[in-house]
Amino acid sequence: MNTQQIITNVDNIDAEQLQRAKQIITELQKELPEYIARGHGPFLAAIYQGDKLIAKYANTVVIDKCSNHHAEINTIRAAQAELKNYDLSKYNLDLYVTAEPCVMCVGAIMWSGIRNVYYGVSTPQVEKITGFFEGFKPNWFDEFKKLGINVYGNIEPELGEDVLQQYVDNQNIIYKPSR
Repeated sequence: MNTQQIITNVDNIDAEQLQRAKQIITELQKELPEYIARGHGPFLAAIYQGDKLIAKYANTVVIDKCSNHHAEINTIRAAQAELKNYDLSKYNLDLYVTAEPCVMCVGAIMWSGIRNVYYGVSTPQVEKITGFFEGFKPNWFDEFKKLGINVYGNIEPELGEDVLQQYVDNQNIIYKPSR
């Protein structure tokens, strides 16, 4: 089985769990254009404990003038503040994000204690549509599995791809470091 098949295979979750992930990812994708209109980057993340929303944040790299203010990191930081704990492992939390985490966010998720990660658009599609470089992450999902972190991806990707394309079409891409 190749890497992409493993990552996008949602057959390992039950129908109720998959339906919930689709619902939350869809809601995040539908909300995202409002955030973009206010100057946020094109990614949105939410952390839930069961049905309870703990934290939700968009990418604020440009707004905050800080390259590590990605949606996942902002949301993890907010959840840690809300729960008053840097170790989120005992809360059995789920992270939902509109796109596959970049290399930096993979590290943040790993250290946070999040148990389940659900994402919409895959890295190859994010890079193809936006031109962003998401980083080198060989077998990150296998490494997560060793740590007890489940990853389920490519959930309702068409919605996210449309949002990313609108972002590009409206020339909102202003963060691309020179190499």
